[in-house]
Formats: sequence, C-alpha cells, structure tokens
Amino acid sequence: MNKIVLLASIAFLLAMPVELYGQAVSITKTGTTAASFLKIGIGARSIGMGGAFASVSDDISAIYWNSAGLTYLQQNEASFNHVDWIADVKYDVASAAIVIEDFGTLGATFATLNAGEMEVTTTNMPEGTGERFSAGATMIGVSYARALTTQFSIGFTAKYLREYIWNESSQAFALDIGTLYNAQLLNGVRIGASMSNFGPKMRMEGRDALLLVKTGAGQKNIVNAQYELDSYELPLIFRVGLATDVVKTVNNRFTIAVDAVHPNDNTEYVNTGAEYSWAEVVFFRGGWKSAYERGGEQGLTLGAGIHYTLTAPVEFLFDYAYQDFGRLKEVHYFSFGLRY
Repeated sequence: MNKIVLLASIAFLLAMPVELYGQAVSITKTGTTAASFLKIGIGARSIGMGGAFASVSDDISAIYWNSAGLTYLQQNEASFNHVDWIADVKYDVASAAIVIEDFGTLGATFATLNAGEMEVTTTNMPEGTGERFSAGATMIGVSYARALTTQFSIGFTAKYLREYIWNESSQAFALDIGTLYNAQLLNGVRIGASMSNFGPKMRMEGRDALLLVKTGAGQKNIVNAQYELDSYELPLIFRVGLATDVVKTVNNRFTIAVDAVHPNDNTEYVNTGAEYSWAEVVFFRGGWKSAYERGGEQGLTLGAGIHYTLTAPVEFLFDYAYQDFGRLKEVHYFSFGLRY
C-alpha cells in the first residue's frame, strides 16, 4: 500500500510542473511551412480592401484569392504587380487571362521573389569570405474557371513552386480550388470559398548539404555523407467570404466584404474591407487585415485606383495599396493592368 502511495505521489509531482508549463507556454505552428511567399497577397485592389476578396473576386487577382472569380471577367485582362516587401525583399507577379465563349476562362501567372545578394559568413570568418549568395522563389500557375450555372462558378489553379538559397533548392506542385455563389439578393450578395496551396511537403536539396567524414583508424578513411534536411508542409489556406454592394447606382457603388481565414501555420483570422467606386473609374479602398491573428503585425490597409478607357475597348488599370505592418514597416503594392 505504501509503495502505491509513493508511486502515486511521484507521478503527481512529475505531472504538476508539466501541467503548469503547458498552461504558461502556448505552442503554435508559426514559421513551420515552406514556400511562405505564397502567403503574400497579389493585387493592390484586393490588399487595399484588407485582403477580404474571396467573395469579391471579379478581376485577374482572383487567380490568387479565388480562381472561380475569373468567370466574372467580361474582357481579356493582363496585369503586373510589384510589392516592396519586408527587409528589402522584392515580389513581382505577372498574370493574364483569356475569356473563351462557351468554354470558360483560362489564366496564367508567373511570380518571382528576390531577396537580393548577401555576403557569405562563417564562424571563422564572421566579416565575410568574399563570396556572395542569393535567395528567392518562383511560382508558375495555370488557371481554369467556368460558370456551372448563372449563379455558381468553380475554378482551379495548378502551380509549380521552386525555392532556392545559395546552392540549395526545392520544388513542388500545388493546387488551388475555389467556388463562388451569387445569391442575387439585394444588390448582389456573393459567397466565396477557396482552398490554396494543397500539395506535398518541400525539402531543400543540393551540394551545400554534402560533407566529407573521416572514419577508421587514424581517421584516414574519407566517406561521402549528407546532412539530413527536414521536409515542411506548404502554407495551406482556407478562405470563406461574404460580400455585397451596399450602394449601387449608375455612378456610385459601395462594396463591403469580410473573409474568415484558416491557415495551417497560424491561428484563424478575419479580413474586412470596403471599396467605393465612382463610375467604375475612380476607386477608394480601406480595410483591416488579419484581425484576431495571434501575434500578428498586419492591420490597416488603404488603397486607391484609376481605371481609364484609352480607346474602346482597351482600358488601362492602375491601383495602389498601403499596408501597415506594425513593428516591422509599411508595405506598398502597385498594380498595372490592361483590359482588352
């Protein structure tokens, strides 16, 4: 009996600090995915609306937010996006979409992230070895969207992904799926849902992971070896959004939208945004990105745009967005496009 009491007491004492520690420390999956550049939003218009675009998606940036929205394109469209990201990282995206009658909409996108050149340092040479290396990423995507009914659309995007740093690189393929439903109530209530970046894990490989190991008597034998690098999941993102035009007249439109987002590498958060349009020529936007995200630095977004008809039916599109990133810095988005 005494032994049972003793063992129970030891088990209680061992379990107590673990329980207390578990209450004090919250473990998250932040920073545990590969290809994190896929979380950078595309399109100054959508960012200006706080990233609440899953149900608004009616321009070429739908390729990123909800590919089903490509069915709302009335003309062919091409766009170039530039982002001055954090830590002097540059992110550029070029996209194009073609509307094919009685078939659907085809889209293509090419994205490249460049972190610039950096100096190689080692523990023995902390000031630099004289060598330089670069890091970045590339994405190539092909999209298809089709309206199954007058109210319901579906879209897909297949993507090739590549990340690299110095002599290491990793490749993978991923898939996006999106749906969009127009309830045709009031001024057009839209409901959108999408899943982005579904695919296999990524792992870096290359000659930087190779090494020579000395073994045997006197360590005279040299054996080729390799560091075992871990594999990481892609940043899988689920979005559900709701949008409606609160005001919709001949020359004025005021749209509000909200998205609930569930990522696999962080806590859930909410994006909210609004857009005012005068004659579909001048636009003003505002929103709040990543509300309720644990430890998040994103917040207020603002934007504006001009869509000007050069010569019918060619239309020039320019959009700008500002995003507050808290203690990091602000981020600026620029989009240039053509509808034809």
